[in-house]
Amino acid sequence: MSKSLPKLVLSSSRDIPFSQLVLSQKNVRRLKAGLSIEDLAEDIYRRTLLQSLNVRAMVDDDGKETGQFEVPAGGRRFRALELLVKSKRMAKDQPVPCVVREAGIAEEDSLAENVMREGLHPLDQFRAFSALVEAGLSEEDIAARFFVSVSTVRQRLRLASVAPSLLAVYGEDGMSLEQLMAFSVTDNHARQEQVWEQVNQGQHVPAYHIRRLLTEQAIAASDRRVRFIGIDAYTEAGGYVMRDLFSTDDDGWLQDPALVELLVNEKLNEAAQEVGAEGWKWVEAAIDLPYGCERGKRRITGTTVPLTDEEQARLDALVEEYDAIGDEYRDGCDLPDEVDTRLAEIDAELTTLNCRPVTFDAEEQARAGVFVSLAHDGRLRIDRGYVRPEDEPVVEGEVVPVDAEAGQQGTGPAISVGGQVQDEHQADDEDDAIRPLPDRLVSELTAVRTVALRNALAQDAGAAFIAVLHALTLSVFRSHGTHGCVQIGVTQAWLGNVAPDLRETPWSLAIQERHEQWAARLPDEPGALWDALAALAHEDQMALLAHCVSLGVNALFEPVKGYGGQISAHGIACRIAAADALASVVGLDMAEAGWTPTVDNYLGRVTKPRIIEAVRETRGDATAVLIEHLKKGDMAREAERLLEGTGWLPEPLRLPVIEVAEQEAPDTDLPDFLNDEDGEFDPMAIAAE
Repeated sequence: MSKSLPKLVLSSSRDIPFSQLVLSQKNVRRLKAGLSIEDLAEDIYRRTLLQSLNVRAMVDDDGKETGQFEVPAGGRRFRALELLVKSKRMAKDQPVPCVVREAGIAEEDSLAENVMREGLHPLDQFRAFSALVEAGLSEEDIAARFFVSVSTVRQRLRLASVAPSLLAVYGEDGMSLEQLMAFSVTDNHARQEQVWEQVNQGQHVPAYHIRRLLTEQAIAASDRRVRFIGIDAYTEAGGYVMRDLFSTDDDGWLQDPALVELLVNEKLNEAAQEVGAEGWKWVEAAIDLPYGCERGKRRITGTTVPLTDEEQARLDALVEEYDAIGDEYRDGCDLPDEVDTRLAEIDAELTTLNCRPVTFDAEEQARAGVFVSLAHDGRLRIDRGYVRPEDEPVVEGEVVPVDAEAGQQGTGPAISVGGQVQDEHQADDEDDAIRPLPDRLVSELTAVRTVALRNALAQDAGAAFIAVLHALTLSVFRSHGTHGCVQIGVTQAWLGNVAPDLRETPWSLAIQERHEQWAARLPDEPGALWDALAALAHEDQMALLAHCVSLGVNALFEPVKGYGGQISAHGIACRIAAADALASVVGLDMAEAGWTPTVDNYLGRVTKPRIIEAVRETRGDATAVLIEHLKKGDMAREAERLLEGTGWLPEPLRLPVIEVAEQEAPDTDLPDFLNDEDGEFDPMAIAAE
């Protein structure tokens, strides 16, 4: 017969006057953590002491009790009570409920009380907060009583928007708190449950993936269109913003894309009207303007309005103050808040003073126009001063073309000499007048000169380089009608709206900035351009040459035209092969350059086998198998997450590997990504894919 276990005997409890309690040095808590003593004192004063103190009787050297009790466990509560006594909100002899311990070790009791304490489960906290709200307390009251932020209370109460079935899953540890919080982005319980059924088979589904599934039809608050109009304007117009527990007032997802587009277009129209009032002939405004919309248009430059004496004096004073603060805090120590605020104010005022308005010649402005669009961060992008070819003024002395019908009638083309148009068939009896040379003779003479000039240029490499640079510069910067004598130019492929946001890519912005810098340095007149190019340092000449040549690059795939079309499969193959070779020469790695596969730019626009193959190439067969059961949209979004940071590129963007043994002639074969499985080129299959 087994022996029965001894019965538990609890320590006795009694009320002990506070004046007889002493804080023990055996308390294991040494560092400050959690609620402050002051806040704890306020809580005890409001609702009294909810948990007894753990005390032990103090004895003298002879082992006799002294009437005093030390507190090894509950030191923070003791300090809070002590603070209440000092503030005269509690009497010194106020009886305090205590558990009197005799056996065991004091340090062990203190450690056990702190270590074995379990924090309240977030779901229980949510239910408790909900009960308090039902009892009539506001969110602010709850936050004040439990010394948490109002946003914390709101976050917990936001869990009420989650379907009860999902709350039950969370309560049984079937999902993480982050996942549960992600579901709070919408109040649609059916959609929440549908998404959970969709994702709960995976080993680990991140919260952002759940939010993305729930908000795939909405517009993120970080979108440049939303930044442009502002969330407040959207909500004032009646729009609804979804937010989850991670979101702040500036975050969320806008549920009405049509309203966003309407507000953006209205604000863009207002901006266009304001810019047009400056005196421009035309203003073209859009969220996205076609890549290269500025091409073929002359850019006029304005004059920056100088600072007034008062503005210059203010600028100097601000710079002096800024430098003085910098000298004072040069040692790198943290800046006081007021100093940091002042630096921000100075910086803002300096920016205003340095951003000077630009004035344009009234006559030039009247024939020029402005492009207005949105930058990547939602700011208004205004590009002023573009003159269309048809708006260019007629230059005095310019040759006036004669139409073909007039030529057939015997009038012939005219040559402008000294501003007058003359005819070769004028009366021969005017022998005493110096008439323009006949066209035929001029053609013969200039033909001879052309041959001689070619021969001379062929023997002067330096002059040939300048001539090529001059021709390329004219074709790039003066494409609106100015022509040189060297028939070499840069033919720029029209990219237009082939890809969305093409003008806002980092590569496009770099090209535009570089182009504008060169345009400001180069003279307008072709004659002056010769001297300017010759005077450039060799490094600058090479940089300008590289810029001009770069604008002629065309690595664009175009579908093969039908019978009689100008683009053939062979022509496309030659172009792509040449682009591959050029990419190898410059070492262009699109992944290192910043391109990454997303749902929008690739994964959502190809077939499921291609998505799986991309994941298999980077993550292996085991990972690829995990997404095979997903629907196309879900598969694309999950693949985006899996491919992030891997450097994977689709074949058209990969840096080609050139084998030395295979460098034999052959511009006839199409690249692999332009071939179908049978080796025949089918542009319709590519378009469908």
